Parts: sequence; structure tokens; C-alpha cells
Amino acid sequence: MLEWRRRREPSTAMLYASPLIAVGLTMLIGMIVFTAMGYDGFHAVRDIFLTPFLEPQRWPDLGVKAAPLVIIALGLAIGFRANVWNIGAEGQYIMGAIAGTGVALATYEMTGWWILPAMAVAGILGGMAWAAIPAFLRVKLQVSEILTSLMLTYVAVQGLYYLVRGPWKDPDGFNFPQTRMFTADQTLPAMMEGSLVHLGIPVAVIIALFAWLLMEKTMAGYAVKVVGLAPAAARHGGFSADQVTWATLLAGGGLAGLAGLFEAAGPFGQLTPQFPTGYGFTAIIVAFLGRLNPLGIVFGGVVLAATYVGGEIAQTTVRLPQAATGMFQALLLFVLLATDVLVKYRIGWKVRAA
Repeated sequence: MLEWRRRREPSTAMLYASPLIAVGLTMLIGMIVFTAMGYDGFHAVRDIFLTPFLEPQRWPDLGVKAAPLVIIALGLAIGFRANVWNIGAEGQYIMGAIAGTGVALATYEMTGWWILPAMAVAGILGGMAWAAIPAFLRVKLQVSEILTSLMLTYVAVQGLYYLVRGPWKDPDGFNFPQTRMFTADQTLPAMMEGSLVHLGIPVAVIIALFAWLLMEKTMAGYAVKVVGLAPAAARHGGFSADQVTWATLLAGGGLAGLAGLFEAAGPFGQLTPQFPTGYGFTAIIVAFLGRLNPLGIVFGGVVLAATYVGGEIAQTTVRLPQAATGMFQALLLFVLLATDVLVKYRIGWKVRAA
């Protein structure tokens, strides 16, 4: 009889190699699945995973797609290290964009360098406020943050729909459900003239470096890891699990809100019903692909960004449906979790006693 046996000490090399193995297996399985569905599986997988890296004109698209994924995943990873499972980053991303857009609309007739920073602060506070709800319910009532954060996402989506179809609708927008376009002082500046690469991309890298320093070099990062790995030892050492819960959820919400504001003030330039892009959910995959390490998350963000960019390419070249991108992302998470199990456990035969 087969049984799972926990390895005494999982291989460190395999622990960090498994994301690369998962990407390779995902490509292989995707090739087989698309071929069975009647598509050119080889060219589909090539366009999704390789073309965005091989064609330099696609690199700006990769950066634009990777930046929000990295920022959101950094906040989620801090919570995951403490066993605080924030699944509602998509809602916090939306609320951050809503809060920042509120500042943009209130300052629409104004000019000044201070407007965009004010929008960014509002975005952070909006995401934190939305994350504070599951934090309060977890700490005070022991309600699972998984359910509350996830359910609040749909509340945020409906709030967005109400605003862009009602009080925030652009009076000059021919009745389309959207806000006014942001002004020059309300949009992220491009890094180069005529380029899609905006200020949010280097900011994402800076946040990743700061998060690494926080988690690896400070007492706060140590407290997060101890609460996640050994709650009893954390209590004995004087670390408060409730404080860590509040801190990690607020950090995750704030970064998701900042990413939402960057998207609204960058690629979108306004709020529309299409603003919920699924980045908050995809960032969960990014966090695990990066091994919850801030520097690894940058790698994971680029890989998942490639599935977005490559998915759009494959829709044109191979006629893949739009849902193929989501399928690839889900398959990648499934394979990554499967390889993690094999790193920590091995399969053996259970000998029955005579």
C-alpha cells in the first residue's frame, strides 16, 4: 500500500528549483492539452511563454504587467509568512484605485506636482481600510480572513460599477460608464518619451528591495516569520499574533491599493468597469512562485506577466481563446503545489503487519 512519508530534511536546492520545474512542466502539459484541443500546441506555448522575452518590443508590456503583480504579491507574501491568508487583494486593489480616483476628481481643476503623491497616499489608505475589515473580524471574532477578504472583493467590484455608472460618470463621455480621463498631473510619468514604461515599474523594484530588507534584517520581519512557523514560541518570546495579523493585512491591503492606483493612473488613465483585471488573484501565484521571497517575487511577477502578454499574442497567431491565459495560470499554480508536495514528501510502500 502506498503512503506519503515526510522527508526528514527537504532538499534546499530542489525547494528553489521547483518553480523552474513547475514552469517547464506547465509548458509541456499546456502543449499536450492545446494539441488535443485542435490547436498548434507547440506554437501556442512558444507564444505564451517565450515570445514576450524574445521580442524586445514586448519588454515594455512585460514591465507594465509585472509591476502591479509584484507590488500586490509582496504584500500578500508578508502575510502568508505569518499564516495570514489574505485572498481579497483584488478588492483592496479596486478600493485603492477608487480612493485615488476620488482625489483625482476632487482636484480635476487644479494643477501641481503634489496631486499624484496625494492620489498614491489615498490609494494606500483605501486598500488598508478595506483590509482592516477582515483584520478586525479575525482578531476580535476569530472569523477566517480567507472568507471575509474574498467576499469583500465582490462588494468592491459592485461599488466600482455603481460609481462609474452613476455619480462619477464622465459628463462628456457619451454616456459610457467611465470616469473622466486623468490630467497630466494625475498620471504616472513615462520613464522615456513615448514609452509605455512608467514610474510604477522602478517603484515596484524598490518596494521589493525594501520588503527583502524588512523581512530579512529587522525584528519586525523576524516576528512575522516566528508567528507563522511557531505560534507558541512567538507567544513565549513576547510577539503578539494579533499585532502581526493587523500589520500584515494592512501592509497587504496598502500595497494592493497602491498597485490599483498605479494602474488607474497609468495604463487605464481613468476608472472603467473593466478595471478589475484579476491581478489580485494572480498575485497569489506570483507570491508562491517566488517562494514568498521578495526578490523571487520579482521573477515570479515577470513570468506571470509573460502569460498575459503571450496570451494576447497567441489569441492572434494561434486563435487561442482569451480564457487560455487563466488556464495557464491555474495550471502553473497546480503544478507548483504538486512539486512542493514532492519536495517535502516521498511516496513509499506501507508494509502491513502480519
